[in-house]
Amino acid sequence: MLDIPPTPPETLQRARQIALRNGVRYAYTGNIYDPASQATYCHGCGQALIARVNYDIATWNLTEQATCPHCGVRCAGVFEPRPGDWGGRRLPVRLSQFAQNK
Repeated sequence: MLDIPPTPPETLQRARQIALRNGVRYAYTGNIYDPASQATYCHGCGQALIARVNYDIATWNLTEQATCPHCGVRCAGVFEPRPGDWGGRRLPVRLSQFAQNK
């Protein structure tokens, strides 16, 4: 799919707004840098529960019972007590390591 251009960030942000207006509580954008729309917000009080920066978890504000620590509303989903460290997993690649000697 290298012949297809990336989806513009404005399109992803608009799709998120449409989802939120139509009752999707935890819609967030991905594959773009936009911390405000990459977060999961509490549907009770609006506080950020899970803030993401790209593929990394920047903030984890859920109790062990997956509730908002500010208002006590439960966040739907299955969560570990703490976030994992799986993140972006970007590793440097040195092409010279793969070059064949001629």
